[in-house]
Amino acid sequence: MKAMILAAGKGERLRPLTLHTPKPLVRAAGVPLIEYHLRALKAAGFTDVVINHAWLGQQIEDYLGDGQRLGLSIRYSPEGEPLETGGGIYRALPLLGGEPFLVVNGDIWTDCDFTALNNPIKGLAHLVMVDNPLHHPTGDFALVGGEVRDNASLPRLTYSGIAVLHPKLFAGCSEGAFKLAPLLRDAMAMGRVTGEHFTGRWVDVGTHERLAEVEQILSVQS
Repeated sequence: MKAMILAAGKGERLRPLTLHTPKPLVRAAGVPLIEYHLRALKAAGFTDVVINHAWLGQQIEDYLGDGQRLGLSIRYSPEGEPLETGGGIYRALPLLGGEPFLVVNGDIWTDCDFTALNNPIKGLAHLVMVDNPLHHPTGDFALVGGEVRDNASLPRLTYSGIAVLHPKLFAGCSEGAFKLAPLLRDAMAMGRVTGEHFTGRWVDVGTHERLAEVEQILSVQS
C-alpha cells in the first residue's frame, strides 16, 4: 500500500516559525514534524510515499529528496495554490495508483502504529477517530459498530487526519480546490465508511501551544 502525507498548508497560526519554513519542517525536539510520520510509515512497512506541497514546498523536497536517507521512495505532488484536502489528494491520484492508500495529515503528531492500517478496506474509506480535543469539543462523526456516521444526535469523535481511502471515493471529481469532508459524508450516507477509535497520543499541531505540547510529550519519552 502507498501512503500520502498532506503537507500543503501554510501554517499561519504558527507564524513567525512558518514565515520562512514550511509547516512540515517545523521541528519538535529537533526533528521536523514530517519526519516523525515518515519514520512511522517505514516502521509499518510502507515504502512508497507521496507528499503534496505548496507554501515553500521546494524546501520539503530539498530536505527529504527521494527518501533514500530514510529507506523510502518519495515522490511529490506540487501545488501552485493549495487545493485543499480533497483537491490535493485528487491531483496526486496518478502517483497513488488504483488501490486504497493511507493518508496522513502533515500537521499532526501521533504515536499511532500505522501497521494495522496497511490492509484492504471494505468500503470507500476507513477513518481513524480520536477523543475530542479541547479546541474541537463537538467532534466530527459518530462511530457505531465500526461504521462511521454523520449523525449529530449520536456521541461524536474527532477525525484524526489519518485514513485509508479508495481512489473510487473521488469518482466524478475534477481538478481544482475542494474539501474531502463532503465526499466522506456522501460515502457515509451509503454506509461505505468504516472507522476505528485510537486512544493513544495525538496532537493537532496548529498553534504554538500545541507544538509545545508535543515537545513536552517527547521530552518525557526521551
